[in-house]
Amino acid sequence: MSIAAYFASLDVLKLTARMPGDMAQGIIWGLMALGVYITFRLLDIADLTVDGSFTTGGACTVMLILAGWPAWAALLAALAAGLLAGLVTGLLHTRLGIPAILAGILTQFSLWSVNLRIMGGAKGAANKSISPDQYHLLISLRSVPRAIAAGLFIAGIIIAVLYWYFGTEQGSAIRATGSNPAMSRAQGINIDAMKVLGLAISNALVALAGGLMAQYQGFSDINMGRGSIVIGLAAVIIGEVLCDAVFRKGSNFAVRLVFIVLGGIIYYLVVGIVLWLKLPSNDLKLFTAVVVAVFLAVPYLRARSKSSFQQAGRRGAHTHA
Repeated sequence: MSIAAYFASLDVLKLTARMPGDMAQGIIWGLMALGVYITFRLLDIADLTVDGSFTTGGACTVMLILAGWPAWAALLAALAAGLLAGLVTGLLHTRLGIPAILAGILTQFSLWSVNLRIMGGAKGAANKSISPDQYHLLISLRSVPRAIAAGLFIAGIIIAVLYWYFGTEQGSAIRATGSNPAMSRAQGINIDAMKVLGLAISNALVALAGGLMAQYQGFSDINMGRGSIVIGLAAVIIGEVLCDAVFRKGSNFAVRLVFIVLGGIIYYLVVGIVLWLKLPSNDLKLFTAVVVAVFLAVPYLRARSKSSFQQAGRRGAHTHA
């Protein structure tokens, strides 16, 4: 196929038609990224539990809705399930001395069996579906504008709560623990308790996002959380780079949280564009990895270039002196 024929085959109307749906999913992934941000940035922990807790949230939500629970109550139960998953990771790390990344892998690995049990009892089931025709869902693929509005509303509430909480004494202790554990311990902060609490809050948000995604797509699947950590990191990094680009003199915590959600939206819009360009869908994970690597490298390379210019300037000043 020639280049002209390739571009002629692209339908702009299809791209614009799919963008609202990509935005709705991006908001949900942005909510998940808020949980990743807590561990990755505030606690300085690479927590791999999220690949399992995202599915746990979706599985709990679907099964409880099928059992007759209201959608909002099922989401709260999913949040509690994610909190317990994060609690397990935290206790494995702090009480048993297992490195944080390995503790997350162990919890994620065990959640595979737990999620199968949730969706199918002793027999186990890989997926469960719910129909918006039979159940009242908070968000659904059937009504994308409503899903976007509901997602933004929930995101606004969560950002407001996080902004308030991390300004309290306990929230500040969590941030201090990630920033400087030795100094935090010297100040009398129980850093082990703060790590456990931070991991629990993080995975509670991830599971909440999983519950929303299950409602939106109309089913939960054992593989729905696969790669969540990479998508969350992509959203976090994209949001941070954009935030630093817009607010060069710095921004407050609430604005940064807003940009994290925006990072999730932008990421999923870019994924939609990639699919619209008819690039192989099998390369999506490779594309995501490249995006994360590039955005992770940008701050480092920028700081390195500034320092090299400063060093060159000092050498020049010494030469002229």
